[in-house]
Amino acid sequence: MTKNEQALSVLIVSTVAFTVCFMVWMMFGVIGIPIKKALDLNATQFGLLMATPVLTGSLVRVPLGIWTDKYGGRLVMTILMALTVPAIYLMSYATAYWHFLTIGLFVGLAGGSFSVGTPYVARWFPKNQQGFAMGIYGAGNSGAAVNKFIAPALLVAFGWTMVPQIYAAVMLGAALLFWFFSYSDPTHLVPSNVKFIDQLKLLKDPKVLKYCQYYSIVFGGYVALSLWMVQYYVGEFGLEIRSAALLAACFSLPGGVLRAVGGWLSDKWGAHSVTWWVMWVSWICLFLLSYPQTDFTVATASGPKSFHLGLNVYMFTALMFILGIAFAFGKASVFKYISDDYTGNIGAISGIVGLAGGLGGFVLPILFGVLMDLTGIRSSAFMLMYGVVWVSLIWMYWTEVRRGEVIGRNATPFNFIT
Repeated sequence: MTKNEQALSVLIVSTVAFTVCFMVWMMFGVIGIPIKKALDLNATQFGLLMATPVLTGSLVRVPLGIWTDKYGGRLVMTILMALTVPAIYLMSYATAYWHFLTIGLFVGLAGGSFSVGTPYVARWFPKNQQGFAMGIYGAGNSGAAVNKFIAPALLVAFGWTMVPQIYAAVMLGAALLFWFFSYSDPTHLVPSNVKFIDQLKLLKDPKVLKYCQYYSIVFGGYVALSLWMVQYYVGEFGLEIRSAALLAACFSLPGGVLRAVGGWLSDKWGAHSVTWWVMWVSWICLFLLSYPQTDFTVATASGPKSFHLGLNVYMFTALMFILGIAFAFGKASVFKYISDDYTGNIGAISGIVGLAGGLGGFVLPILFGVLMDLTGIRSSAFMLMYGVVWVSLIWMYWTEVRRGEVIGRNATPFNFIT
């Protein structure tokens, strides 16, 4: 088999493996709803339940990135997937809240697969194709949408306990597929004696810190909303779980699949330009999504008149669809920044940035629940994310935008940071 054929095989099976890992990682976004009802959880407890797997998947990203540089993605990914299988299966036997939290920590290992596959796939392709290749691999985020198609059907037909049992079998099959159809190249290994704590020192680099901020929105926000949206549709619009999951997939599916398009755009126009427009589109969508359902009365010449202001389910879904596309492009463009600026240690940097994104996906659902319990306003989740996007826009303007032209004939399609 030629080098190009091996690269294509690696890209395909890695993307399949990551899709399955992400599907498992997002499992609580659907099965969490009947669990919440059975255990009588409040919004904060529900947010913590959904976020627990995200925490583990985030914390292991840095060491997994380092091990991928050192031992190769084929070995690390296979072991990682195999380790999650027992925990996924055991989830069906959990009965108490602490059972779900504990087992969820082990299931969350699947989320670390991103930091394995990103450097593993990137090194099989030339620099001018790395953004596209990483974008295709990152399209495995669509596992969040796959979960919304499969889990509700299994839940309604057999009960929620069947979901983790089926997912455990799928994960085992994906691990075997990956092992037999992926390859190793010794030239891709990066000998290193650098420790975990040494990698954290990379956060002293202002660029790395900024990429972490960007990724905490486009990836962390994507994870958080993918987990939160099914129950949001159920509570806000009164939909049953299958309809809610289908509409929630209108955000999750483009947010995953179109990442490859974002990689291509980043290769063509540069990471900076794509990320800048992603932030603005996200800002507009989140502003509109933040407005709660409101009834008010106006005194007119002919007497009081009442009005209702708020998004209906169709407008809400359309905005979520656009937001999903923006996040997909943003996830790819952030990693294009990394492949451009840190060619020698993509694994370590992607682990750090992935950690930040994952922590965003862990913290945000909990904060969504806290805000919901405090205010009773469901759209407060979008208000919070709107504020976070503001931070990134301001940061990006002061460090990049004012140093060059973003649009027009003289726009510079690359990073402006010196």
